[in-house]
Amino acid sequence: MADKTEYRFLGGSGLKVSNICLGTLTFGNWALFPGQCDEAASHAILDRYVELGGNFIDTADIYAEGRSEETIGTWLEKQQREKFVVATKVRFNTSKDINSVGLSRHHIMQSIDDSLRRLRTAYVDLYQHAQTAGVHLWPLARGDHSSPPKTEHGGADV
Repeated sequence: MADKTEYRFLGGSGLKVSNICLGTLTFGNWALFPGQCDEAASHAILDRYVELGGNFIDTADIYAEGRSEETIGTWLEKQQREKFVVATKVRFNTSKDINSVGLSRHHIMQSIDDSLRRLRTAYVDLYQHAQTAGVHLWPLARGDHSSPPKTEHGGADV
């Protein structure tokens, strides 16, 4: 089956991704919602996805209060990281801190560090954000949010 997987360029990034991205909203065994997957089931899904040729994994810092990223991280650390395109997101509340929301430099810097720790990786391939009123996106577009780079590419939900 894997030989039938189609790959496409991810925008102008130069990265090739499988035409089906694995969304991981249900990973992390979050008791508040039915249908959540525990770590073993999530890892089995990831293994099968890779067997079928998938290489593009999407998550977010708020999925299952960060447990989706943690679940991917425990799986990813046993893999060859460079074979995967990992995308995560920033913008929504991740703690009770009044500044732990939105696209301020403060929140982005804290969120990317938290995501990298949970994902157990040094970088993410695609760091996406939702539009926030009053935030200038040009510094984000230039990649000014981290040095050394912790993200390979950025994306926006507008």
